[in-house]
Amino acid sequence: MDGKHMQIGEVAARTGLSLRTIRHYEETGLVVPSARSRGGFRLYTEGDVARLMVIRRMKPLGFTLDQMRDLLDATDRLDAGDGPGPDERETLLERVRAYEQTAAGQVEKLRVQLARAEEFAATLRARLPETLPAPPAAKVPTPPS
Repeated sequence: MDGKHMQIGEVAARTGLSLRTIRHYEETGLVVPSARSRGGFRLYTEGDVARLMVIRRMKPLGFTLDQMRDLLDATDRLDAGDGPGPDERETLLERVRAYEQTAAGQVEKLRVQLARAEEFAATLRARLPETLPAPPAAKVPTPPS
């Protein structure tokens, strides 16, 4: 291998996605390996990893696979070598703006949820006897891919 391509295991490690999830995204057409080895192994590029990271970031915000596909299509067309004409470019940018606004709204909702959860945890903590040692800070679990 020439260093420009990665096998699925390395991509999984870099993205935090499982092999199964990456294969699922391939089956649904969200990401396609850039190449195959002589032995038939999937080979990915940095661009493929970047694409998977977009998907990974959209998933916890509640975006559907169709929405992920739509956004990736818009960004692919914006990034295309020949590029879209001015009218198509503006239409594509509007699609991206709409996703950005939706993502910002979801982030705000999550901030409210987090604040409420922190308040609840503090309320519970206040009810506990002070003689107990404070538990170590809890790690926030990573949502499953």
